[in-house]
Amino acid sequence: MSKLTADDLIYGYINGIFPMADADGTLYWYSPDPRAVIPLDSYKPAKSLRPTLNKRLFDVRINSNFEQVMRLCAIPRSEDDSTWISEEIIEAYTELHHVGLAHSVETYIDNRLVGGLYGVAIGAAFFGESMFHLVPNASKVAFHHLILILREQQFQLLDTQFINDNVKRFGAIEVPKRTYNDILKKALKQKARFTEAAIEHLFKSHAGD
Repeated sequence: MSKLTADDLIYGYINGIFPMADADGTLYWYSPDPRAVIPLDSYKPAKSLRPTLNKRLFDVRINSNFEQVMRLCAIPRSEDDSTWISEEIIEAYTELHHVGLAHSVETYIDNRLVGGLYGVAIGAAFFGESMFHLVPNASKVAFHHLILILREQQFQLLDTQFINDNVKRFGAIEVPKRTYNDILKKALKQKARFTEAAIEHLFKSHAGD
């Protein structure tokens, strides 16, 4: 099989599939049924997170260190865990980042990267891939600002692939594959930009939401 490329990723996402690597690096494509999504209009930050947002304990940046975010997401969570983010996947998504379709939201303390997430934006759909944190709340703050960006830029779909406790806390729900494909088709026809324009002012005005 040929090496995974940015074009492969684009083709996969617009057709509702995405890659993950096995422990030996073998790539497989997935299309879950049901599919997990997070409704953009229903998300609210947990009450426990609001003091952190109001105090602005983290410096939030967009696309400042995409590859490093991926590499930190790839670190196994425990000794018994493995990662689905292989070197081949990192290289392909970094290529996609360079052409402007893969993005990261990052949190810093004293210029040290301590949390973040990455995903892919095509049309008005954002496909969330993974997140990490090195200090408490770092990834939650990154996710909160992701939602603000997607709302501001009028995205219509936030795909989180599989349901689990991590995405459930952000309001993820499951929808049938057929329903997901209908939502995806509509979102891909719309134009939206994942942009840094006016993000600083946006963060300030929504910090305590």
